[in-house]
Amino acid sequence: MVAADRPPAADAALLVYRGFKFGAAFFGWLIAIAMSVLLSAAVSAVALLTAEILDYGRGDAEAAPAAAGLTASVMAIVVIAVAFYSGGYVAGRLARFDGARNGFGVWMVAVLVAVLAAGAGALLNSQYDWLSDLQRPDVALSNGTLATGGVIAAVALIVVTLLAAVIGGKTGQRYHEKIDRLIADE
Repeated sequence: MVAADRPPAADAALLVYRGFKFGAAFFGWLIAIAMSVLLSAAVSAVALLTAEILDYGRGDAEAAPAAAGLTASVMAIVVIAVAFYSGGYVAGRLARFDGARNGFGVWMVAVLVAVLAAGAGALLNSQYDWLSDLQRPDVALSNGTLATGGVIAAVALIVVTLLAAVIGGKTGQRYHEKIDRLIADE
């Protein structure tokens, strides 16, 4: 059914169902968190088995810390991007319309929870000073190199997860668009 063939009342009714749905975004975020845990466990198991088979140990990682850090960062970003794609897909399917907006909502819920957790952590650290007890491992890289790598990884993580969630939301919405086209063609 073409939009011109629909009565104005049908277009008005569609406007009611369009837009951001908090429930869809929240449950998409829950799926993203669950997928990140499951995928991280799977990648960790594969990495452990690969290191065991190739006889790759701590000494090898210490000999090439930049390569080990880059590999870990890339794998973490890929795992979290796939998880956010899944969460965006779920939000797009649940909301039916405006999949990209609800995929963005998944990402915003994650940002909101991260900000709240960071605030709670800062508040608790100001009272209990837990970070002073943190023992950072010695890495054969300068603090400037570590900081630069951390900033690049954080920016990449923010951008890639945002894109993955929005694309996942649009993909989830396509399912309903196909069904609507089939029904309209009948």
